[in-house]
Amino acid sequence: MEHTRKHRTAKWPFVLIALGILGGTTGYFGWQYHAQQQNAAPSYAFSAVQRGTIEDVVTATGTLQPRDYVDVGAQVSGQVEKIFVEVGSEVKAGDLLVKIDPTLFVAKVDASRAQLRYQKAQLLDREAQLSLAEIQYTRQQNLMAEEATTTESVQSAEVSLRSARAQIEMLKAQIEQTESSLRADEANLNYAKIFAPMDGTVVSITARQGQTINANQQAPILLRIADLRTMTVQTQVSEADISRLKVGMDAYFTTLGSQGRRWQGKLRRIEPTPTVENNVVLYNALFDVDNANHALMPQMTAQVFFVVASAQDALLVPAAAVATSGTAPRRERPAGSEGRQPGQGSAVGRGEMPRVSKGTVQVRNAQGVLESREVETGVTNRVQVQIIKGLQEGEEVVIGQSARQNTGATGAGIGGMPGGMPRIR
Repeated sequence: MEHTRKHRTAKWPFVLIALGILGGTTGYFGWQYHAQQQNAAPSYAFSAVQRGTIEDVVTATGTLQPRDYVDVGAQVSGQVEKIFVEVGSEVKAGDLLVKIDPTLFVAKVDASRAQLRYQKAQLLDREAQLSLAEIQYTRQQNLMAEEATTTESVQSAEVSLRSARAQIEMLKAQIEQTESSLRADEANLNYAKIFAPMDGTVVSITARQGQTINANQQAPILLRIADLRTMTVQTQVSEADISRLKVGMDAYFTTLGSQGRRWQGKLRRIEPTPTVENNVVLYNALFDVDNANHALMPQMTAQVFFVVASAQDALLVPAAAVATSGTAPRRERPAGSEGRQPGQGSAVGRGEMPRVSKGTVQVRNAQGVLESREVETGVTNRVQVQIIKGLQEGEEVVIGQSARQNTGATGAGIGGMPGGMPRIR
């Protein structure tokens, strides 16, 4: 009896060890099963449908230039005697800008005028000689009628008369030539004073007081006057985006330090001849903006946005929420606001309704269950999509799996939802 009790007592440690191993194994497999069950239930990230403004734009970098400007040059050579303006000076058409030393031009004008007076005096002398030749020729004709002179005397008087008339015609031609030279000399004298050809602002001066300029080869540029009230934005657009631009479309830009201020304009011209920089083909696109307060300056860098399509007060969802499935026929633009679908918003830009496409989104309904829903989309950019039909403001759509979701879990984000719609806790 005592031996049997000792034998049973010796077995208890082994039983306890076996029970511990069994319990640990059961707990481990239970934990694994629970984790798998948790991972089997997908966890999604959601975003609410909101109202706002959306734009589909083509972006580019541009440079500001005055729309109207003129380079003021010199038509005569000489030394710059005086510059009457500075960079930034406001001028009116006709204001004196630069004066070139007129000494040589004054001398030429004086010489031409003296030559003209001399020739006119010669003309008076020739006219007097013509009168004498006419008298002598008449006297010889009268004497010939009375046979009191010879034929040679009559012929000599006639030749003298013709010569006197020819001398007068020659002097008249010389006088006309001298008058023409005088006008040119006077014009050159006037060109020694350079006046503003237009209203505007002096934006650059390349000449210096005391500098000698030579206008024989080409007209040297002295300064530039620009009308800063209207600026032109010259934008370089890549060949990949140029086909999306249309003359008349809305455009706006911002500048460094503008603190988000936008300047608005409409695309005026697309130049057909491209420029090639580092094997990149770029086309110039130009549009004008009002600059009455002179806040914009030449050579400023502009970040330009050409509005291909846009919508205001539209229902918007993140682009990741929509799986596109095709393009629907283009809707006709409604007159005014009549007939506008809920959430459609008002389209602006080129004055056309955006192209309508079809897509699919996953929506969490009031019971917390995901349901697949077809929608019609309008304006789209890389971030958001306009919903024209199929959703209401405030509804929640799936934009992907939650970051805490295990990578081995079933289900997917866009277009890859599980066949059965789980209840979302």
